[in-house]
Amino acid sequence: AARLLRPGGVFLNHGTCLGTKKHRGVGPSFSGKYVFPDGELTPVTAQLQIAADTGLEVRDLESLREHYAITLRHWVRRLENMHERALEFVDEPTYRVWRLFMSGGAFAFTSGILSVFQVLYVKPEASGNSRLPLTRNDWYRSLVQQRTT
Repeated sequence: AARLLRPGGVFLNHGTCLGTKKHRGVGPSFSGKYVFPDGELTPVTAQLQIAADTGLEVRDLESLREHYAITLRHWVRRLENMHERALEFVDEPTYRVWRLFMSGGAFAFTSGILSVFQVLYVKPEASGNSRLPLTRNDWYRSLVQQRTT
């Protein structure tokens, strides 16, 4: 991303990462075995360090951990309500894998085993100027002004 951004360009990364609570599982996790067999989660600090090493600057970071637990619970409830419809697209074992994956995910986000962050990065100009507004409120105002002009 750093290589592709022009100076002053921004990059929003939304991603799941390891939380602060240690999980003492033995062997591969359920999601590692059935959903994301080639996935690897790292702490957000490792992601931030890699971005900094490539010249990106963190401008905003927001944790959505509790929000994501709620979202997953809604998804599970909706999936259960549409069980028969879902089976028009996947078989019963696949349905059950995703139902269990999302239910377990809700627990992992609630308990702090997993977290999810949105990080806004900018690639500063050579002078150090980011060309970004100073605050979130300024960002939102500038977006509204762009849409109304």
